[in-house]
Amino acid sequence: MANTANTPERPSKAKSLGEFALFLALGGLAALTNLIVRYFLNFIMPFEAAVVLAYIAGMVVAFLLFGRVIFDGSEHALSRRIIRFTQVNILGAGLAWIVSVALARFVLPAIAWDWHPLEIAHFVGVATPAFTSYFLHKHYTFA
Repeated sequence: MANTANTPERPSKAKSLGEFALFLALGGLAALTNLIVRYFLNFIMPFEAAVVLAYIAGMVVAFLLFGRVIFDGSEHALSRRIIRFTQVNILGAGLAWIVSVALARFVLPAIAWDWHPLEIAHFVGVATPAFTSYFLHKHYTFA
């Protein structure tokens, strides 16, 4: 029976899993920024607009954290990384907005959910693009 403990696949899988866990943790900080900003923006604008502006605030935090902590080996120009990061996050923002608004305006009211419906809807919306964002940032933005 072969010893698979020393195969090259094990360390790379463990490293990838650790990197993904770190991505989720740092993404969680960016998401928290997003949620807090949306909460305060909701005092001065509609939910739908607040979700978009809050997503931008979270994007800035995510770009700084991901670029410095996880994907720090990129040799591409800063402008290229910013453009690619923005492209990936436009997709993520669209998905987060659709999920957030659908939950807040249709799904949660339909099931008579009344405990912090905007916060729950926004949280689920922000969390939705986590997996696709990781792979796109790793293999496209910061590659």
